Amino acid sequence: MPNIVLFSGSSHHDLSQKVADRLGLDLGKVITKKFSNQETCVEIGESVRGEDVYIVQSGCGEINDNLMELLIMINACKIASSSRVTAVIPCFPYARQDKKDKSRAPISAKLVANMLSVAGADHIITMDLHASQIQVRPRGHPGGRHGRHLRHHLPRC
Repeated sequence: MPNIVLFSGSSHHDLSQKVADRLGLDLGKVITKKFSNQETCVEIGESVRGEDVYIVQSGCGEINDNLMELLIMINACKIASSSRVTAVIPCFPYARQDKKDKSRAPISAKLVANMLSVAGADHIITMDLHASQIQVRPRGHPGGRHGRHLRHHLPRC
């Protein structure tokens, strides 16, 4: 049976630490940095081979940087042979762009869900999506999960 490894993105380290404390886990070792051209670099600092990985990263603050960091972390864990990667995203990025309200308008929430799937997310845990039509689930996986109890520990977006 795989062990759980919990990583924190840089968006909300305090929340990740509270989750780790509640579960009796230590946060996994991860180094995130920016190159001089502002590209995000992520290094997973421990083996995740065969492990059940959870990555906590909110879609608040520097939303595009946080999203890219999450995608890179998911992919890094997946190619390092983790058994499963679950993205814990309390504030789902681009959730308000959930339908075509004008011709030629993108459905950005669906694009984000697709990017998470392509990066390697097996499951996505989020809470109170902007609209019910954004049922976020990676391709080939049954229904999404919602974490309403996280609301009390999140900054306002």
